[in-house]
Amino acid sequence: MKNTQGQQLPMGLTVQEDGVSFSVAAKKGKACCLLLYHAGEKEPCARYPMRQSEGAVYTVKVTDIQSGAYAYEYLMDEEVVTDPYTKAFTKENKSQVLIPEYDWEDDRYPAYAYKDVIAYSLHVRGFTQDSYSKVAHRGTFEGVIEKLPYLKDLGINQIQCMPVYSFLEGKRKPNYWGYGPGYFFAPKNSYSAISDGVRSLKNMVKACHAAEIEVVLEMPFCPETPIYQVLDCLRYYRQEYHIDGYILNPAAVSTRAAYEDPYLQDCKLMVHHTEFQNVMRRFLKGDEGMVEAVTYWLRHLSEKEGSFNYIAAHNGFTLMDLVSYEGKHNEANGENNQDGPDYNYSWNCGAEGPSRKKAVVSLRRGQLYNALFLVFLAQGTPCLLAGDEFGNSQKGNNNVYCQDNSTGWVNWKKLTTHQELHDFVRDLIAFRKRYKVFHPAQEMSGTDTTRCGVPDVSYHGEYAWRIEKEVASRQLGVYYSGTSLEAEDCYVAYNMHWIRHTFALPSLPKNKKWYLAASTKDGIKAEMICLGGQKSIEIEERTIVVLVAK
Repeated sequence: MKNTQGQQLPMGLTVQEDGVSFSVAAKKGKACCLLLYHAGEKEPCARYPMRQSEGAVYTVKVTDIQSGAYAYEYLMDEEVVTDPYTKAFTKENKSQVLIPEYDWEDDRYPAYAYKDVIAYSLHVRGFTQDSYSKVAHRGTFEGVIEKLPYLKDLGINQIQCMPVYSFLEGKRKPNYWGYGPGYFFAPKNSYSAISDGVRSLKNMVKACHAAEIEVVLEMPFCPETPIYQVLDCLRYYRQEYHIDGYILNPAAVSTRAAYEDPYLQDCKLMVHHTEFQNVMRRFLKGDEGMVEAVTYWLRHLSEKEGSFNYIAAHNGFTLMDLVSYEGKHNEANGENNQDGPDYNYSWNCGAEGPSRKKAVVSLRRGQLYNALFLVFLAQGTPCLLAGDEFGNSQKGNNNVYCQDNSTGWVNWKKLTTHQELHDFVRDLIAFRKRYKVFHPAQEMSGTDTTRCGVPDVSYHGEYAWRIEKEVASRQLGVYYSGTSLEAEDCYVAYNMHWIRHTFALPSLPKNKKWYLAASTKDGIKAEMICLGGQKSIEIEERTIVVLVAK
C-alpha cells in the first residue's frame, strides 16, 4: 500500500478512486500518524505519518484498502485517538474503513408540513426491549420497524428518536439516554440486530419512509463540540441516512448556524421548549391564573421556533405518572433523590402511586383524557411520548437516564390492560386530522379575516364572548371559525374546575346547529348529538367538551 498527501475536507475518511483519504484536526506541532489494522487484530499492521496541510489539519491517503478488511486509529504524539468523524465501529471498537454501499431504492422524504405532523418520541432500545413488545428483535432499529404497523394505525407520521449514535455507556452506571460524549457520526451497533448500526439505521429510515413516517433524530451534542463538526454531522446524516430532521440542544451548541445552512433548509430543525408543557400541566391540575397563558398556547403554531407541543417527555414524568405522583421517586438512580426536575406540576388525584380506589382511578382516567385533549386540540405540532397512549409508568422516576431496565423501558403489558386509553388516543388523533381548525397553516389572529362576522378564533367563558380573566377562573371556551379554511366551526369548552359550570354557546347562523362531537368523559362520538336550539351547555367538573357546527 502506498501513501500520499490526503484531502483536507471533508474531515474523517473519504473514499476516492485511487485510495482512501484520512483527515483529522490536531494541535499544531503534534506528530500525527495513521494506524491501520487488519480486521479483528489488536496490533496495527501499518503506520503512515500524516502531513500537516491547511491550518491544523493533518492528512494522508492510502491506496489498495478494501472495505471491511481494515480498521484505523490515529496516534497523536504518544496518545491513540479515535477519529471523531468515524462513521462505523468494528467489534473491537476501532474505526472501520467503510466504503458505503446501500440501495435506497425509490426512497423519498415524506416532507409533511408542520401543521400535519403527529410526532411520537421514543428511545430505540427502550421502545421494544420489554418482552411484551412481541417483536423478534427487541431493543433495536429492527424492533422499531416491526412496530411501524402499530404506529401507522395509531395515526403517527413522525418518530423522534433519542440519541442513536455511538455514545459512551458509562462505567459506574448505565448511560441509558445517550447524552454526553460520543461519536456522533457512527450509529450505535448495539441498536442493530445484525451488529451493523449503519445498515440497520438505513433500513429503519427506509421502512419508515415507505410507511409515510418521518424520522427525526435528537442530536444534543456536547458544549465542547466544534460548530463545524456539528454542521458536518447534520449534513452527513441528511445525505447518508435520509434523516428528515433534528432536535438540537441550544444550551450545548448554537443552533443559528444550522438554521442558516443552505443544505439543511428542507430539514425540520427543532428544539425542546417546556413552556407549553408547564402551562398545560398547571391548567390540568387546576392552578389559578392560567387561562390567559392557555389561550396563547392553544393557538400558537410551532414552526417558527421549531418547537412542538408535549405534556410529557423523556425528561420528567410520563403521562400516567403525572396524574399518579405528587413528587419524584428517583431513589433507584443512586443520587438520594436529588436528581431530576423538582417542579413537575403534577397531581396524584388523592393517592401517591398505584391505587385501586375507584374514585382515584376514575379521576386519573379523566385527567389522562384531559391532558391528551390539551395536546391534540392545540394548534401547534403535537408530540406523544412512547407508551403514554396506554398508561406506561416509570414508577414515579422522572429522570430515568441510567435506568436501562424495566423502569426505563416501555411496558407493553399495559397495552392489554389499558386498551381503552389506546383506542381513545387513536380516535383523538383521527379527530384532530378530520377538523382543519385544529391544524391551520397560519396562526389564527382573533380577527375577522374573511369578513364573515366572526373572528377566526375567539375566547369565551360562562358567558358567550366574554372570557373570565379572574385569577380564580379555571374555565375557557374557544370558538374556532372554519370559514377561511372552508371547514366546520368548532367550539371547545374547558372546565378544569372541580365543580360543574354552565357555558353559554356562541350563536350560529339559522341554518346551523351545535352538535356534541367529543368529550373527555365519553370519548369521540361515533354519532354526534344535536343540541338543537340549546343556548348553553353544562360541563361536568374537570371535563373538556368539543362541539361541531353543522
